[in-house]
Amino acid sequence: MAMSANAFDAPASDLPLVTKTEVGPIDNTTGYRSFSAGSFAFSRDEYFARITWPHGAHTMPVDAFLRAMMRDVAWGFFYGTVNFDDVVGTVNHYGEVTLFAGRYNDAYHHAGRDHEERFSSEVLMAVFKAIMSDWTNAGFDPFAAPMETGEAWGSKNGQNEDAITRTRVSAKRVVGLPGDTPLRTDQNGFPVNRMFADLDRSVPVVEPEPGFEGEVWAYNLFDYLSRSDVTWNPSVCSVVGESLFCPTTEEFALPIDHGNDRCEWFITLSDEIDWEIKDKDTAKPRATVLTRAGDVSCMPADIRHKGFAKKRAMLLVWENGSAVIPDLIRKGEAPNVSVTW
Repeated sequence: MAMSANAFDAPASDLPLVTKTEVGPIDNTTGYRSFSAGSFAFSRDEYFARITWPHGAHTMPVDAFLRAMMRDVAWGFFYGTVNFDDVVGTVNHYGEVTLFAGRYNDAYHHAGRDHEERFSSEVLMAVFKAIMSDWTNAGFDPFAAPMETGEAWGSKNGQNEDAITRTRVSAKRVVGLPGDTPLRTDQNGFPVNRMFADLDRSVPVVEPEPGFEGEVWAYNLFDYLSRSDVTWNPSVCSVVGESLFCPTTEEFALPIDHGNDRCEWFITLSDEIDWEIKDKDTAKPRATVLTRAGDVSCMPADIRHKGFAKKRAMLLVWENGSAVIPDLIRKGEAPNVSVTW
Protein backbone atom coordinates (compact mmCIF):
# COMPACT_ATOMS: atom_id res chain seq x y z
CA MET A 1 0.00 0.00 0.00
CA ALA A 2 1.54 3.31 -1.06
CA MET A 3 2.24 5.91 1.64
CA SER A 4 2.65 9.61 1.00
CA ALA A 5 5.64 11.24 2.66
CA ASN A 6 3.39 13.50 4.70
CA ALA A 7 0.80 10.94 5.75
CA PHE A 8 1.73 11.18 9.44
CA ASP A 9 2.98 14.76 9.57
CA ALA A 10 -0.03 16.45 11.24
CA PRO A 11 1.48 18.20 14.28
CA ALA A 12 0.26 16.75 17.57
CA SER A 13 0.15 20.30 19.01
CA ASP A 14 -3.01 20.89 16.96
CA LEU A 15 -4.87 18.47 19.24
CA PRO A 16 -6.87 20.02 22.09
CA LEU A 17 -5.72 19.11 25.59
CA VAL A 18 -8.05 16.50 27.12
CA THR A 19 -8.60 16.49 30.88
CA LYS A 20 -11.52 14.09 31.43
CA THR A 21 -10.70 10.77 33.11
CA GLU A 22 -12.93 8.30 34.95
CA VAL A 23 -12.60 5.23 37.16
CA GLY A 24 -15.36 2.68 36.74
CA PRO A 25 -17.00 0.47 39.39
CA ILE A 26 -15.64 -2.94 40.34
CA ASP A 27 -16.78 -5.60 37.88
CA ASN A 28 -18.93 -8.17 39.68
CA THR A 29 -17.42 -11.06 37.71
CA THR A 30 -13.69 -10.30 37.52
CA GLY A 31 -13.19 -7.87 40.40
CA TYR A 32 -11.30 -5.37 38.21
CA ARG A 33 -12.19 -1.74 37.58
CA SER A 34 -12.43 -0.10 34.17
CA PHE A 35 -10.81 3.23 33.35
CA SER A 36 -11.11 5.96 30.75
CA ALA A 37 -8.90 8.80 29.53
CA GLY A 38 -10.74 11.11 27.20
CA SER A 39 -12.59 8.88 24.75
CA PHE A 40 -10.22 5.94 25.31
CA ALA A 41 -11.60 3.18 27.57
CA PHE A 42 -9.58 0.41 29.26
CA SER A 43 -10.96 -2.81 30.74
CA ARG A 44 -9.57 -6.25 31.50
CA ASP A 45 -10.83 -9.77 32.11
CA GLU A 46 -9.04 -12.95 33.15
CA TYR A 47 -6.85 -13.04 30.03
CA PHE A 48 -7.05 -9.81 28.05
CA ALA A 49 -6.75 -6.05 28.23
CA ARG A 50 -9.29 -4.33 25.99
CA ILE A 51 -8.91 -0.80 24.67
CA THR A 52 -11.67 1.04 22.82
CA TRP A 53 -11.89 4.44 21.15
CA PRO A 54 -14.31 6.09 18.72
CA HIS A 55 -14.68 3.73 15.74
CA GLY A 56 -12.18 1.18 17.03
CA ALA A 57 -11.29 -1.53 19.54
CA HIS A 58 -8.17 -3.54 20.32
CA THR A 59 -7.32 -6.57 22.46
CA MET A 60 -3.96 -7.48 24.03
CA PRO A 61 -2.92 -10.38 26.30
CA VAL A 62 -3.03 -8.76 29.72
CA ASP A 63 0.52 -9.77 30.69
CA ALA A 64 1.93 -8.06 27.57
CA PHE A 65 -0.21 -5.00 28.24
CA LEU A 66 0.96 -4.69 31.85
CA ARG A 67 4.63 -5.18 30.95
CA ALA A 68 4.35 -2.45 28.32
CA MET A 69 2.43 0.02 30.47
CA MET A 70 4.87 -0.61 33.33
CA ARG A 71 7.72 0.71 31.18
CA ASP A 72 5.72 3.73 30.09
CA VAL A 73 4.99 4.56 33.73
CA ALA A 74 8.50 3.89 35.03
CA TRP A 75 10.16 5.86 32.23
CA GLY A 76 7.85 8.87 32.44
CA PHE A 77 6.72 8.13 28.83
CA PHE A 78 10.41 7.87 27.80
CA TYR A 79 11.96 9.43 24.70
CA GLY A 80 9.66 9.56 21.68
CA THR A 81 7.12 6.82 21.05
CA VAL A 82 6.28 3.87 23.29
CA ASN A 83 4.29 1.36 21.22
CA PHE A 84 2.58 -1.21 23.42
CA ASP A 85 2.26 -3.18 20.17
CA ASP A 86 1.56 -2.23 16.54
CA VAL A 87 -1.69 -0.43 17.47
CA VAL A 88 -1.69 1.32 20.88
CA GLY A 89 0.90 3.57 22.50
CA THR A 90 2.04 7.02 23.58
CA VAL A 91 4.19 9.85 22.22
CA ASN A 92 6.08 11.99 24.74
CA HIS A 93 6.05 15.76 24.22
CA TYR A 94 7.83 16.36 27.55
CA GLY A 95 5.11 17.88 29.69
CA GLU A 96 2.30 16.63 27.48
CA VAL A 97 1.72 13.21 25.94
CA THR A 98 -0.35 11.82 23.06
CA LEU A 99 -2.28 8.59 23.58
CA PHE A 100 -2.94 6.92 20.24
CA ALA A 101 -4.53 3.89 18.60
CA GLY A 102 -3.58 3.00 15.03
CA ARG A 103 -1.86 6.37 14.54
CA TYR A 104 1.43 4.73 13.54
CA ASN A 105 -0.05 1.74 11.73
CA ASP A 106 -0.38 1.88 7.96
CA ALA A 107 -3.56 -0.22 7.74
CA TYR A 108 -5.43 1.52 10.56
CA HIS A 109 -4.47 4.96 9.27
CA HIS A 110 -5.62 4.35 5.69
CA ALA A 111 -8.85 2.73 6.88
CA GLY A 112 -9.62 5.81 8.96
CA ARG A 113 -9.70 3.75 12.17
CA ASP A 114 -6.85 5.54 13.95
CA HIS A 115 -7.40 7.96 16.81
CA GLU A 116 -5.27 10.12 19.11
CA GLU A 117 -5.79 12.50 22.01
CA ARG A 118 -3.39 14.74 23.90
CA PHE A 119 -3.13 14.99 27.70
CA SER A 120 -0.93 16.70 30.22
CA SER A 121 1.64 14.13 31.33
CA GLU A 122 0.38 14.30 34.92
CA VAL A 123 -3.22 13.52 33.93
CA LEU A 124 -2.42 10.48 31.78
CA MET A 125 0.24 9.22 34.21
CA ALA A 126 -2.34 9.19 37.01
CA VAL A 127 -4.65 7.00 34.91
CA PHE A 128 -1.86 4.61 33.94
CA LYS A 129 -0.69 4.26 37.54
CA ALA A 130 -4.25 3.53 38.67
CA ILE A 131 -4.59 0.84 35.99
CA MET A 132 -1.30 -0.76 37.03
CA SER A 133 -2.31 -0.76 40.68
CA ASP A 134 -5.73 -2.30 40.07
CA TRP A 135 -4.81 -4.82 37.36
CA THR A 136 -1.51 -6.18 38.74
CA ASN A 137 -2.28 -9.17 40.92
CA ALA A 138 -0.27 -10.40 43.91
CA GLY A 139 2.73 -12.41 42.76
CA PHE A 140 2.99 -10.89 39.27
CA ASP A 141 5.89 -8.52 38.60
CA PRO A 142 5.61 -6.77 35.22
CA PHE A 143 9.31 -5.82 35.43
CA ALA A 144 10.56 -9.41 35.83
CA ALA A 145 11.43 -12.08 33.29
CA PRO A 146 8.58 -14.62 32.87
CA MET A 147 10.53 -17.37 34.70
CA GLU A 148 11.08 -15.03 37.65
CA THR A 149 7.50 -14.09 38.44
CA GLY A 150 3.96 -15.37 38.81
CA GLU A 151 1.12 -15.07 36.33
CA ALA A 152 -1.01 -12.09 35.37
CA TRP A 153 -4.06 -14.21 34.56
CA GLY A 154 -7.31 -14.74 36.42
CA SER A 155 -9.75 -12.74 38.47
CA LYS A 156 -8.68 -9.98 40.84
CA ASN A 157 -6.25 -11.34 43.44
CA GLY A 158 -4.59 -8.72 45.62
CA GLN A 159 -1.94 -6.24 44.48
CA ASN A 160 1.82 -5.93 44.06
CA GLU A 161 2.57 -2.29 44.86
CA ASP A 162 6.22 -2.99 45.67
CA ALA A 163 6.83 -4.22 42.14
CA ILE A 164 5.04 -1.44 40.29
CA THR A 165 6.36 1.47 42.36
CA ARG A 166 10.08 0.79 42.08
CA THR A 167 12.15 3.95 41.81
CA ARG A 168 14.13 4.01 38.60
CA VAL A 169 17.87 4.50 39.12
CA SER A 170 18.90 7.98 38.01
CA ALA A 171 22.41 8.90 39.06
CA LYS A 172 23.35 12.57 39.26
CA ARG A 173 26.98 11.88 38.26
CA VAL A 174 27.85 8.20 38.63
CA VAL A 175 26.59 5.21 40.61
CA GLY A 176 28.48 4.65 43.87
CA LEU A 177 29.96 8.12 44.22
CA PRO A 178 29.45 9.45 47.77
CA GLY A 179 26.03 11.09 47.97
CA ASP A 180 24.85 9.53 44.69
CA THR A 181 22.88 6.37 43.85
CA PRO A 182 24.37 3.50 45.90
CA LEU A 183 25.91 0.32 44.54
CA ARG A 184 23.86 -2.88 44.64
CA THR A 185 24.88 -5.45 47.23
CA ASP A 186 23.51 -8.50 49.03
CA GLN A 187 23.15 -6.31 52.10
CA ASN A 188 20.86 -3.72 50.48
CA GLY A 189 18.60 -6.30 48.86
CA PHE A 190 20.17 -6.99 45.46
CA PRO A 191 21.44 -10.59 45.21
CA VAL A 192 23.20 -11.81 42.07
CA ASN A 193 20.78 -12.95 39.36
CA ARG A 194 20.72 -16.66 38.53
CA MET A 195 22.15 -15.98 35.03
CA PHE A 196 25.34 -14.28 36.27
CA ALA A 197 26.65 -16.57 38.99
CA ASP A 198 30.02 -17.06 37.22
CA LEU A 199 30.87 -13.36 36.84
CA ASP A 200 34.17 -11.80 37.92
CA ARG A 201 33.29 -9.47 40.80
CA SER A 202 36.68 -7.84 41.26
CA VAL A 203 36.46 -4.37 42.76
CA PRO A 204 38.50 -1.63 41.03
CA VAL A 205 41.27 -0.08 43.11
CA VAL A 206 40.87 3.70 43.22
CA GLU A 207 43.67 5.79 44.76
CA PRO A 208 42.78 9.48 44.35
CA GLU A 209 45.22 12.18 45.32
CA PRO A 210 44.34 13.98 48.57
CA GLY A 211 41.52 16.44 48.00
CA PHE A 212 40.06 14.51 45.03
CA GLU A 213 38.34 11.72 46.96
CA GLY A 214 34.89 12.82 45.74
CA GLU A 215 36.02 13.40 42.15
CA VAL A 216 37.62 10.10 41.11
CA TRP A 217 35.59 6.90 41.21
CA ALA A 218 35.22 3.49 39.55
CA TYR A 219 33.04 0.44 40.11
CA ASN A 220 32.45 -2.98 38.57
CA LEU A 221 29.58 -2.35 36.14
CA PHE A 222 29.18 -6.07 35.37
CA ASP A 223 28.70 -6.84 39.06
CA TYR A 224 26.24 -3.95 39.36
CA LEU A 225 24.17 -5.17 36.40
CA SER A 226 24.30 -8.79 37.55
CA ARG A 227 22.30 -7.68 40.59
CA SER A 228 19.48 -6.01 38.66
CA ASP A 229 16.06 -7.31 39.72
CA VAL A 230 14.34 -5.99 36.57
CA THR A 231 14.61 -6.52 32.82
CA TRP A 232 14.40 -4.07 29.91
CA ASN A 233 14.66 -1.06 32.20
CA PRO A 234 17.62 1.20 31.31
CA SER A 235 18.66 3.29 34.30
CA VAL A 236 20.92 6.34 34.29
CA CYS A 237 24.22 5.17 35.79
CA SER A 238 26.55 7.96 34.65
CA VAL A 239 26.02 11.53 33.47
CA VAL A 240 28.41 13.81 31.58
CA GLY A 241 26.58 16.94 30.47
CA GLU A 242 23.70 15.64 28.33
CA SER A 243 25.41 12.29 27.67
CA LEU A 244 23.68 9.51 29.63
CA PHE A 245 24.92 5.93 30.03
CA CYS A 246 21.87 3.76 30.76
CA PRO A 247 22.84 0.08 31.18
CA THR A 248 20.26 -2.64 31.67
CA THR A 249 19.77 -6.40 31.64
CA GLU A 250 17.60 -8.06 29.01
CA GLU A 251 15.78 -11.40 29.13
CA PHE A 252 12.83 -12.64 27.08
CA ALA A 253 11.34 -9.79 24.97
CA LEU A 254 11.33 -6.01 25.21
CA PRO A 255 7.67 -5.38 26.14
CA ILE A 256 7.36 -2.39 23.78
CA ASP A 257 8.36 -1.26 20.33
CA HIS A 258 10.38 1.86 21.03
CA GLY A 259 10.19 4.59 18.39
CA ASN A 260 12.90 7.05 19.34
CA ASP A 261 12.88 10.78 18.62
CA ARG A 262 16.71 10.86 18.39
CA CYS A 263 19.54 8.45 17.60
CA GLU A 264 20.15 5.89 20.31
CA TRP A 265 23.38 3.91 20.71
CA PHE A 266 23.46 0.28 21.89
CA ILE A 267 26.56 -1.57 23.11
CA THR A 268 25.92 -5.26 23.74
CA LEU A 269 28.04 -6.08 26.79
CA SER A 270 27.32 -9.80 27.09
CA ASP A 271 25.61 -12.71 25.31
CA GLU A 272 23.37 -11.73 22.37
CA ILE A 273 20.19 -9.87 21.50
CA ASP A 274 17.99 -10.17 18.40
CA TRP A 275 16.49 -6.87 17.25
CA GLU A 276 13.36 -6.47 15.13
CA ILE A 277 13.41 -3.12 13.31
CA LYS A 278 10.31 -1.50 11.80
CA ASP A 279 9.42 1.83 10.24
CA LYS A 280 8.46 4.20 13.05
CA ASP A 281 5.41 5.64 11.30
CA THR A 282 3.93 2.63 9.50
CA ALA A 283 5.15 -0.43 11.48
CA LYS A 284 6.42 -1.99 8.23
CA PRO A 285 9.40 -4.33 8.78
CA ARG A 286 12.78 -2.86 7.83
CA ALA A 287 15.48 -5.15 9.22
CA THR A 288 16.48 -7.80 11.70
CA VAL A 289 19.77 -7.46 13.56
CA LEU A 290 21.66 -9.92 15.76
CA THR A 291 24.10 -8.27 18.16
CA ARG A 292 26.65 -10.22 20.20
CA ALA A 293 28.95 -9.19 23.05
CA GLY A 294 31.10 -6.28 21.91
CA ASP A 295 28.84 -5.20 19.05
CA VAL A 296 27.96 -1.51 18.78
CA SER A 297 24.87 -0.34 16.92
CA CYS A 298 22.93 2.88 16.46
CA MET A 299 19.15 2.94 16.22
CA PRO A 300 18.13 5.81 13.89
CA ALA A 301 15.44 8.30 14.83
CA ASP A 302 13.01 7.10 12.14
CA ILE A 303 12.60 3.47 13.27
CA ARG A 304 11.03 1.47 16.08
CA HIS A 305 12.85 -1.46 17.64
CA LYS A 306 12.06 -4.51 19.78
CA GLY A 307 14.65 -6.83 21.32
CA PHE A 308 14.69 -10.54 22.17
CA ALA A 309 17.22 -12.22 24.49
CA LYS A 310 17.14 -15.98 25.11
CA LYS A 311 19.69 -15.63 27.92
CA ARG A 312 19.85 -12.64 30.23
CA ALA A 313 22.13 -10.17 28.44
CA MET A 314 23.76 -6.92 29.50
CA LEU A 315 23.16 -3.89 27.30
CA LEU A 316 24.53 -0.36 27.52
CA VAL A 317 22.09 2.21 26.13
CA TRP A 318 23.77 5.52 25.38
CA GLU A 319 21.34 8.43 25.21
CA ASN A 320 21.78 12.08 24.28
CA GLY A 321 19.36 13.77 26.68
CA SER A 322 19.28 17.12 24.87
CA ALA A 323 15.79 18.60 24.79
CA VAL A 324 16.34 20.32 21.42
CA ILE A 325 17.13 17.25 19.29
CA PRO A 326 13.53 16.18 18.47
CA ASP A 327 12.68 19.64 17.17
CA LEU A 328 15.90 19.83 15.14
CA ILE A 329 15.08 16.48 13.51
CA ARG A 330 11.51 17.60 12.72
CA LYS A 331 12.88 20.75 11.06
CA GLY A 332 15.43 18.77 9.05
CA GLU A 333 18.30 20.49 10.88
CA ALA A 334 19.60 17.26 12.44
CA PRO A 335 19.85 13.83 10.78
CA ASN A 336 17.91 10.66 11.61
CA VAL A 337 21.17 8.71 11.60
CA SER A 338 24.44 9.27 13.39
CA VAL A 339 26.73 8.57 10.43
CA THR A 340 26.29 9.00 6.69
CA TRP A 341 28.54 7.84 3.90
